[in-house]
Amino acid sequence: MKGWEFTGTHQPLKIVEKPDPKAKPGYVVLKTLAGGLCHSDVSALDIESWMPQFNVPVIMGHEVCGQIVEIGEGVEGFEIGDIVAVCPMYANDGTTPGYTRDGGYGTMTTAPVEQLVKVPKGLPPAKAAAATDAGATSYHAVCNVGGAKAGTKVGIIGVGGLGQFAVSIAVAKGCEVYVATRKPSAQQLALSLGAKEVKASILEFADRNLDVIVDFAGGGATTDDALKAVRPHGKVVLVGMAKDTASIYTYSMIFKELTFEGSMGSTTDDLKECIDLLASGKLNPEIHTCKFEDIADGIDQLREGKVSGRLVCIYD
Repeated sequence: MKGWEFTGTHQPLKIVEKPDPKAKPGYVVLKTLAGGLCHSDVSALDIESWMPQFNVPVIMGHEVCGQIVEIGEGVEGFEIGDIVAVCPMYANDGTTPGYTRDGGYGTMTTAPVEQLVKVPKGLPPAKAAAATDAGATSYHAVCNVGGAKAGTKVGIIGVGGLGQFAVSIAVAKGCEVYVATRKPSAQQLALSLGAKEVKASILEFADRNLDVIVDFAGGGATTDDALKAVRPHGKVVLVGMAKDTASIYTYSMIFKELTFEGSMGSTTDDLKECIDLLASGKLNPEIHTCKFEDIADGIDQLREGKVSGRLVCIYD
């Protein structure tokens, strides 16, 4: 097998050849069909504080869709030939694809059975791969942590790779969706996805009585704005990590008796729900594709802000 290996911050990814993986108990071996590229991978390459999360050297890529080619002892409910998406979190042994075990930037990878979700026939692997992180993370934040359901007034801050999924998920669930994003192209995208209104700032919706606001930007000021804009007894959910600190107007929290929660990643159940929405056609995210040999160039495109939607590597 071949893969793009990560060895440390400020070190470029390099293509390496390794023996094909073998299926250990509780695991399957996958032929990679699609591997999503993520901004967090750019952060790991550029920011030293990410290093403790990695067991290097490791083949990057935590967004994986693949076909099962080998099954380990004790794996039930899956067969050789099944196409599956891999939830990147909550493996029983604590490993994470692309971080502590080889991931989706390789032509082959492995996954424990508890992280697998079958991909319905006809759903493109690129969409399934994007669902493993951007899709399921958005679902978890909006529906599980945010508690959004039919009739909920939902505010979404940021319409990047996650935000576009969040808008579509909230619309599919029957929510009334208000979006804050400054880019004209992102504003048009949000409207095309079914948002009721789109403005440059969430503060412009302070009179809409929003039940929950999910901040996918995490720009510090965006979080404070969300707390100011949400209705009394409402909830703000923080997902974005653009800034590691935020100054908030505490009187918003006190006088309106707000709930403020963080949301990280997703579960296998979240991924299954997201896969089902994709298969039904209710989600149609903007996805761009590249080839295996272009992964390093794709990382540079992410770093330079040249990618709208999600970028996914498609394997031959």
